[in-house]
Amino acid sequence: MTQPRRFHLQRDTDITGASGTGRVADGVLWPDGTASVRWRGPRPSVVFWGGGIADAESVHGHGGYTRIVWDDPEPHLLDA
Repeated sequence: MTQPRRFHLQRDTDITGASGTGRVADGVLWPDGTASVRWRGPRPSVVFWGGGIADAESVHGHGGYTRIVWDDPEPHLLDA
């Protein structure tokens, strides 16, 4: 991958009571595999995951209650 790819976190059930439901964060998967996530809401913050999207999903997915939704299409090999 040579271009950043945008995604967002879509939360169906807020099991912690901290973020609410719906589109709770916006993110970017960077060409080096790092993922950044910026939380929406009254206390926004940004976190970087060196282990990429899998690390972000592991911590914030809450067993499937929060999903990663890609906003940009998957790049084709010719686009790389």
